Formats: sequence, structure tokens, C-alpha cells
Amino acid sequence: MSVVARARRIVVKVGSSLVTNEGRGVDAEAIGNWSRQLAALARQGRELVMVSSGAIAEGMKRLGWTTRPRELHELQAAAAVGQMGLVQMYETLLREQGMASAQVLLTHADLADRERYLNARSTLLTLLGLHVIPVINENDTVVNDEIKFGDNDTLGALVANLVEADVLVILTDQPGLYSADPRKDTAATLITEARAGDPALERMAGGAGSAIGRGGMLTKVLAAKRAAGSGASTVIASGREPDVLLRLAGGEPIGSALLAATPKQTARKRWMLDHLQLRGAVTVDDGAAAKVRDEGKSLLPVGVTAVAGDFERGDVIAVRMADGTEIARGLSNYAASEARRIARQPSARIAEILGYVNELEMIHRTNLVRL
Repeated sequence: MSVVARARRIVVKVGSSLVTNEGRGVDAEAIGNWSRQLAALARQGRELVMVSSGAIAEGMKRLGWTTRPRELHELQAAAAVGQMGLVQMYETLLREQGMASAQVLLTHADLADRERYLNARSTLLTLLGLHVIPVINENDTVVNDEIKFGDNDTLGALVANLVEADVLVILTDQPGLYSADPRKDTAATLITEARAGDPALERMAGGAGSAIGRGGMLTKVLAAKRAAGSGASTVIASGREPDVLLRLAGGEPIGSALLAATPKQTARKRWMLDHLQLRGAVTVDDGAAAKVRDEGKSLLPVGVTAVAGDFERGDVIAVRMADGTEIARGLSNYAASEARRIARQPSARIAEILGYVNELEMIHRTNLVRL
């Protein structure tokens, strides 16, 4: 059975050639096809995020350019012009399917900075909760190195980590990952299933992307490796297959499934424990300690008795009992200065005290790992 069949939250990445008619501008028929399949999956109760390439290719078409420019400012101009048509097309065709959509432009820096990471995560999860399909692209217009070095395969993996997706589906113009380049080796075979992160996969992948896009199979293998770090498996499949998303969701094995070796929750715990630096701590009362330690509940401000350190929203902090025993770690929804003001207070008073509410919890249970 396809890993997509078991997935509730799915990130779909489509390459430029699949949405721009091989570079001849936005392909309304193709985007209409993706919109129809996304809407059908949404009606099954699944949550969808679309990471779509194509802005630069559409901008080239609108500007009358036949070859991809080399100058950075020209690439940025093409992205700015093309983004208009790309998002307009998604909005129109998703609305025809009865689905609301939203444009989200991200940079890698948004996901590297912890506070911006949390803000982006909160926005995307709110959109999914409202049954809105986010259409995401890199903010190529303003970030220099995203055009020069970035690719939407990597962005798709980062988004999968951001929203804790069950699976990342990378749709391309190739059937999947082969054991060798099938254009050069007639004995090359399609890899139907493998472990994401296996070094052998990187040796198999290679070759540049299409003339329109910038990614190749190697970027997709590396994206699968990155997504697996948070427990998301990846499927690399041909976007030319009829109803490929619906068939994958129906259990049909299509393309290459690169499976995450670590369950999602375990991977998240390992990430929280091993890769984040503590910036402060909160001390909690016995009642809050019991809920966090024994029941895995979120930490509310009312249970916090003291705040130590100088941390910002999104920093990792320790949760300690009165005797100093550390019972958990997590991402704080509030800076230390804010935490001190709302400590011992019910969540209903956060807006009154601070004038705004980031979250009702000091640390949400999904951003908290018990020790």
C-alpha cells in the first residue's frame, strides 16, 4: 500500500515543467488538474499543502524571454511578474473546486530563525484548520541566494518538517528514482521502495534538472532525507501519470517511495533533545508538572511559578520542578519578559496583560518533549 494512503497531512511539490507547459507560461489545464485532485483529497478529510514551482517560468513568458536569464536582478524581476499569474491561476481553479486557497511566500531564513519558524508554522496550521489549501513558493523576489542556490524540492521538505506532514509527494517529469541514469544505462531499474537517507540513493541520483526548472533527481533524494528527519516519508513520482495523487491516496504504488526509518514522534523528540540549545527555563508547580510529565499535556502559564534566562519566542527552554529536576524541554511561545508577566495567570488573561495572544499555552504539547 502506498504511504500516501495512510497519510492525513500531505505536502505536494510540483515542478515547473508540470505547471508551465514546459516553460510556455502557466498551464491552466495542468493547474486545473492539480486543483481537482487536491480538492478531492480534501473532501476525504486530508490536509493539503501545495509547494509549486513555476513563477520564474511564467514571468519569462510574460516578459517575452525565451531563455532563463543569468543576471540576479532579472531572475528576481521574472519571479515578481510570474508570481502574479501563478497564484491567480491556483486561486481561480481551486475556487472552482469549492476550495479556499492562500499564498505563502517563504525563504529558508524564515525556517531557520526560530521565532519566524513558529510564526510560519502557526499560520500554516491555522490555514489547514480552516480547510484552506496553502500554495507555497520561495520568496525569490527579495532573497538573493534562494534563486542562486535554492530549489523547491528542499523547500517542500522544510515545509513537511514545519507542519509535521505524514508524507511529502514530489511530482516530476520522471517516473521516479532509477538505479542509474536510464538514458545512459539500459539496465537501469526503477527503485520502488528504499530507506530515505540511504547513501546509495545519492550515488544513484544525478544529472541536472530540466531547462525550465533547476532541480534534479539528487535534490529530490536529498529532500527525502531531510523530510525523514522529522518522520515524513517521501514519494517521487511522475506528474504525467493520470490522477497520480488520487491513485497514490487510493493505495496504488507509483514511483519511488523513500521511507522514513524513524516514526514521526520519535524523530521530533530526537530533534528537540539533540539539536537545540537551551536558552532558559521555567519552574512549574506540582499540578502542572503532573500534567506535563505524566499526561503529556501542554504547559499553561497558570502552572509556571518562575522564569529563568533571557529567551525569545521560539527558543528551547527547560521545564523544571521546584527542586530543580528537569522534566521536559520545549519551544516557548513567549519571550522571557512576556513569560514573567503571564506566569501564574490563566490563559484567558494573556490578552489583557500583554495586549495580544501568541498562543494560549506557554509550550504546546506538540512542541514539548518529556524527559
